[in-house]
Amino acid sequence: HVQVVESGGGLVQAGGSLRLSCAASGSISSINTMGWYRQAPGKQREFVAEITAIGSIAIGRTNYADSVKGRFTISRHNAKNTVILQMNDLKPEDTAVYYCNVNAKTVLGVRNDVWGQGTQVTVSS
Repeated sequence: HVQVVESGGGLVQAGGSLRLSCAASGSISSINTMGWYRQAPGKQREFVAEITAIGSIAIGRTNYADSVKGRFTISRHNAKNTVILQMNDLKPEDTAVYYCNVNAKTVLGVRNDVWGQGTQVTVSS
C-alpha cells in the first residue's frame, strides 16, 4: 500500500512564508498526481494545488486554486517521490489544516488515493 507523510506548517504573520513537504512511500509503481488541499474550521476541504507525473521524466503539469495563484508554488523531487508547497505572501484566510493527497498505482496494479494526516497552518494578522 501507499503511505503519505507531511511536514512543515506552523504559525506565521501575514505576508510571511511557509513551506510544506509531502513524501509518498510504499509499494508504488507510479504516481499520477500529488497535491495539497486545505480545510478551515467550519468549511469544506478545498483544492489548493497539484502536480502530475511524479517520478517521470515528463514535465509535470501544475494546477492551482485561483485564491493561491501567484503566491503558492508546487514543485516535485522525483527521486524521493516528494512534493513541496512553497507558500509566500500568506494571508489570514490561508489559515487551515493542509492535507497532502497522493494518487498512485501500487506494484500490484491497484490505484490508491491516499491522504496525509494534515498539518496546521496559522496566519496571524
